[in-house]
Amino acid sequence: MHKATAFLRKRDKIEMLRHDRTNHIGRHREAGPAALLSAVPIRMPLSIGAFSGTRGVQFVSLAGWPLLSRNRWTGDVRFPGHAVETRTPYFLDVSPGFFETMRIGQIDGRDFRRGDVPPRLNGSTQPLPGAGIVNEAFARTYFNGQNPVGRSVNVRIDKDLAAPMEIVGYVRDAVYYDVREPMHPTVYVPMLNKEHNTLLVHTAGDPLALAPIVRRAVSEVRPDFRLINIQPQSNFLRWQMLRERLLAALSLFFAIVALVLAVIGLYGVLNYSVTQRRREIGIRMALGACSAHVVRRVTTDMAGMFYLGSAIGVVGGLASGRFIESLLFEVKATDPGSVAAPILILAGAAVLAALPPAIRAVRIDPAQTLRSE
Repeated sequence: MHKATAFLRKRDKIEMLRHDRTNHIGRHREAGPAALLSAVPIRMPLSIGAFSGTRGVQFVSLAGWPLLSRNRWTGDVRFPGHAVETRTPYFLDVSPGFFETMRIGQIDGRDFRRGDVPPRLNGSTQPLPGAGIVNEAFARTYFNGQNPVGRSVNVRIDKDLAAPMEIVGYVRDAVYYDVREPMHPTVYVPMLNKEHNTLLVHTAGDPLALAPIVRRAVSEVRPDFRLINIQPQSNFLRWQMLRERLLAALSLFFAIVALVLAVIGLYGVLNYSVTQRRREIGIRMALGACSAHVVRRVTTDMAGMFYLGSAIGVVGGLASGRFIESLLFEVKATDPGSVAAPILILAGAAVLAALPPAIRAVRIDPAQTLRSE
């Protein structure tokens, strides 16, 4: 399954998101570079209905911006008997079908329906109630992890004005702003007809291959609209993981260089040791020493170096665990795989380096060696 994000634009105008405050839920919007061209006055029924029956398109919905696009909107939520949280929830306006499109599981309650509205102001002083859907982090923060469906909270509209919001749905956590931050309390509110909307399309194949079909479907319904900057949702994740991917590539390069140098060094040391001990090995084999005994004698020193180096590496890795975790996303220094994989690779490299000298040692002819001496 794939998801595509389509930023929309009216032919004669490009609007850019900016820091603003409106009378529709007091909030602070922060615009990231990925949504600078996502500006279109578009009506939900027209945009979503245009894709009914389109081959390859499974689900379609709208949102203020895509998740992980480095855009966010925060607002204050007040709940009787609960102190005001220093970490204010994120908000996102979405259309019906958003959670199905983004594959965000629903725990309880319902999705938005036509007719649902967000908490808002009627004029400048009269708060009007609205509906909202919250995630698990919101329930943990404000309701001690209990099911919040059917409960009401107050959402700050502007300064000292707050409007009630009934929680009609309860969904799984999903990363909103940054993959590196812990799961944040999030409130999803119904989308009103406005500018700056993003079209989300869930496809059964390559989303970019359906771009011409998506463009044609939108233009048939609204000729004054066109799609720009169609991106797979996975691109937003890749952009956020750029630092980790760069560090991983550099680390892999230097690790390969170090491993090659270690193999060459071990091979050189063992090969020199076999050459120097050629007479000793010949005498031992003449006295009846088996091949396994000869190999063990040759590789004993190398095994000691391997065990010592592995121990130093493991201790060093565990000691620098916090530094490693700060550089690499979701990587723990104590992860068994992260510890076992390098040791196994080093063991394989050591065996590879020791194999040619060991074969050379067991092929020594005792008679020829003693005769030459």
